[in-house]
Amino acid sequence: MKREIHAISTGRQSIESLTTIVEEIHPFVDAIHIREKSKTASEIYQIVQKLLENEVPLDKIIINDRVDIAYVCKVQGIHLAHHSLPVYAVKNEFPGLRIGYSCHSLVEARKAEKEGADYLFFGHVYATTSKPGLPPKGLKQLKNICRGVNVPVLAIGGVKPSNIPDILQTGANGIVLMSGIFEAEDPKGAANDLVKKVNKGTGGYT
Repeated sequence: MKREIHAISTGRQSIESLTTIVEEIHPFVDAIHIREKSKTASEIYQIVQKLLENEVPLDKIIINDRVDIAYVCKVQGIHLAHHSLPVYAVKNEFPGLRIGYSCHSLVEARKAEKEGADYLFFGHVYATTSKPGLPPKGLKQLKNICRGVNVPVLAIGGVKPSNIPDILQTGANGIVLMSGIFEAEDPKGAANDLVKKVNKGTGGYT
């Protein structure tokens, strides 16, 4: 199964900065998540239209939480979390959307898979500034999740080039980054480095 790289917007950039970065990185990643909690539906729609104008393929764009926008814009899919609509409800009404779900335990992962999720995010695997005070899940839990479900599992949280080999040794199908790409000094270079690491795919975790 192909290993994937997903990049998630941080919600801390202007529409102009966000769309410029996506235009640079989209050839290197498999999916770009528009995760903009503070922006209106109209603003998120505007982002997608700007990306389309900049020749970013719709089949690389995933909208977080907003099923309505994902459906209207005809993007690749929707990514859901515990506060979102249930996976089964979205799957039943919008079978054409690829559905991802963020889980934090094997119970959650199996439930999401049973309801029709096409892939899962699991984390945070490593310590990250976006989750201050919360201990990381670690590689052993990631490995258990990968073995416990039959859909692709991608690792999120504290991911960087140096720990990608160990992540992939757990059976994870890919990696997810936010600030590591969108807030890098050279987003295009950062994305390219990640591709090289993921394609190499060797490491020491057992």
